[in-house]
Amino acid sequence: MKSADLCPEKFRTITLILIQIMVSYKTLGLVNTREMFKKAINGGYAIPAFNFNNMEQLQAIVQAAAETKSPVILQVSKGARNYANQTLLRYMAEGAVEYAKELGWANPQIVLHLDHGDSFELCKSCVDMGFSSVMIDGSHLPYDENVALTKKVVEYAHQYDVTVEGELGVLAGVEDEVQAEHHTYTRPEEVVDFTSKTGCDSLAISIGTSHGAYKFKPEQCTLDPKTGRLVPPPLAFDVLDGVMKELPGFPIVLHGSSSVPQEYVDMINKYGGNLEAAIGIPEEELRKAAKSAVCKINIDSDSRLAMTAAIRKVFAEKPAEFDPRKYLGPARDEMKKLYTHKIINVLGSDGKAE
Repeated sequence: MKSADLCPEKFRTITLILIQIMVSYKTLGLVNTREMFKKAINGGYAIPAFNFNNMEQLQAIVQAAAETKSPVILQVSKGARNYANQTLLRYMAEGAVEYAKELGWANPQIVLHLDHGDSFELCKSCVDMGFSSVMIDGSHLPYDENVALTKKVVEYAHQYDVTVEGELGVLAGVEDEVQAEHHTYTRPEEVVDFTSKTGCDSLAISIGTSHGAYKFKPEQCTLDPKTGRLVPPPLAFDVLDGVMKELPGFPIVLHGSSSVPQEYVDMINKYGGNLEAAIGIPEEELRKAAKSAVCKINIDSDSRLAMTAAIRKVFAEKPAEFDPRKYLGPARDEMKKLYTHKIINVLGSDGKAE
């Protein structure tokens, strides 16, 4: 049906509905990643990209970012979006900006980002609902199909000044809807062609990081004789160097970069959990990556572990407790401590968004 076929009243009604559906992230007080990444590359630090699913995680992220004056990316997976509800997420993001201001952060630098979008329709929906950045993950597709899908998302998102992250290479591991048995390292010889054809604003690459808390099998690791802990294989920094050589100054992203702190694993197991051989990425390797063109580092599993450890501890020590605030409060505090540590001691982004 064409607009000429509609009476003026119906046309105005449909137009009003469309305007109401489309939400600009700028009206929510959010920013996209373009300037944020440029400053990070030039400054030799990385932006924290923390996934969240509920209010307590969001509170902890905003508190940590506001107190350290760190730019921050609020990441939402497809599963988290379904869990939290897209409309609530819009207002939670707007609330996060206002909450940061209440905490004394005059000019919050906060991004709302879709993590691992798996279709054009999902990315479009997020753009329309106020996300300031989206990732389209076509890494599981044949190369040409990945290029075509990423380009389609970029062309739509850029109309609204929303930045887009693409991906080349496949990460092993399991997290939400993302699952792969084996790594496929990014091929540096493909990155120029991919970024020029798609127009993406940043590129997620595979250099040995992995999704989830079980990033490596025990047989892939070595045993530290001093601690008795399993030590994972080193990241493929030669691949990263190759990518940076081909794409000097281009924003690079690392997914699956949780370190799986052993103190949380031990706490979970102490209070009735059963996490065996949970292994993450050593923080010293992430510090090295953060000083390069890697300007966004994704962390999800660590906050899940911190939250679960704190909740299990309350339940074990106070088995009669049933007030959610009494166990979610300590969980929020533990996550804030984790986020603050990552910002200051791993990524070096503190003080970069006064």
